[in-house]
Amino acid sequence: MTPSNESELTQTVLQSLEGTHDARFLQVMQSLITHLHAFIRDVDLKPDEWMQGIEFLTAVGQTCTDKRQEFILLSDTLGASMMVVILDQLRAAAGKRGRAANEATEATELTEATHATVQGPFYWEGAPDLPLGADVAQGARGEPTFYSGRVTDTHGQPLEGALLDIWSGDGEGVYDMQVEGAAMQARGRIRTDHEGRYWFWSIRPSFYPIPVDGPVGHMLEAMGRHPNRPGHIHMMVSAPGHVPVTTHLFVAGSPYIESDAVFGVRPRLIVDFESHPPSRAPDGRPIEAPYWSAHYDFRLEPQHA
Repeated sequence: MTPSNESELTQTVLQSLEGTHDARFLQVMQSLITHLHAFIRDVDLKPDEWMQGIEFLTAVGQTCTDKRQEFILLSDTLGASMMVVILDQLRAAAGKRGRAANEATEATELTEATHATVQGPFYWEGAPDLPLGADVAQGARGEPTFYSGRVTDTHGQPLEGALLDIWSGDGEGVYDMQVEGAAMQARGRIRTDHEGRYWFWSIRPSFYPIPVDGPVGHMLEAMGRHPNRPGHIHMMVSAPGHVPVTTHLFVAGSPYIESDAVFGVRPRLIVDFESHPPSRAPDGRPIEAPYWSAHYDFRLEPQHA
């Protein structure tokens, strides 16, 4: 039966899902259709505006390549990526509180897992495995920085062999993926020692603009928004039997720390970078130029069945 008004149309489309067997898919599609139809009614969307939206999404897809993910950029700049990240960690935290409340015996004090944030569009699988203390920068320009800390569980127990998959732009905020034909730089994978300790060298990350030469950049301009992210270095931290976390370390005092274009800054991820004159570095290496150091301890939530 042809719907006679907008409300009947929504109900007719929802009824078309009756043959769906996947309960979660059904839930998602019912909500998507309901909210999409409500949005169209709310703004009284005109046919030419709807076509502009279709053309915009088409352009986003056409901009994607094997090294540029414009849809991730769109998700990030609309806050969708960060919403998914926050909800995922809230679910894990709620589960932990529930398990702790159900334990009959006195438990070791629980601490909060390291906050997650967006992965971003510049992750590149296959970064080299490097030994502790290695220079992850691999020739990337920038001010040398010594990073160190520990990886523990939320009870404070050290995690030996935890993996840190690390990447960042160079000292001017340019990622290797943005340079045609460039090899990997400022990327590497290292593992913690028997005490859960890690240390490595890289560069002090700089603030930078996300790519603005595509449809997402045009969208931000129309919104009157800047495209900049504060200085940060990315980490994926994982260990067997624990919930992995994708996160950043943000440079305290960096420009745009209060107005990240992708809404990814979380206060507990802001780290002081300490400046040092030429001297012997914490790992014993003589450094003939000024350098920086940053310390951060990661905490991973144990996985539970």
